[in-house]
Amino acid sequence: MNIGRVIGSVWATRKYKALKQKRMLFLQPMTFVGKDIGGQIVALDTMDAGIGDTVIYVSSTEATVPFKPTPTPTDATIVGIIDRVDHQDRSWKPVRS
Repeated sequence: MNIGRVIGSVWATRKYKALKQKRMLFLQPMTFVGKDIGGQIVALDTMDAGIGDTVIYVSSTEATVPFKPTPTPTDATIVGIIDRVDHQDRSWKPVRS
């Protein structure tokens, strides 16, 4: 599992049929202490997340699990919204943009 912040949404007028009725959001990956890392990614949303939310997302094969038995072509899927992180170095609450 990974942490990211929702920074935008994707609008598609045409989608592969398995992606219809599914929202796609831009994420900025983050470390567990709240710092941005790496480049932005697009993830399917299963949690009704919004811009500014800090989320948990899964990638690779695990990203398809929430959509079983329908095969869904995705590399990342949002599976949770974070309210607070307790980390051994420090605790923090996500700040909405």
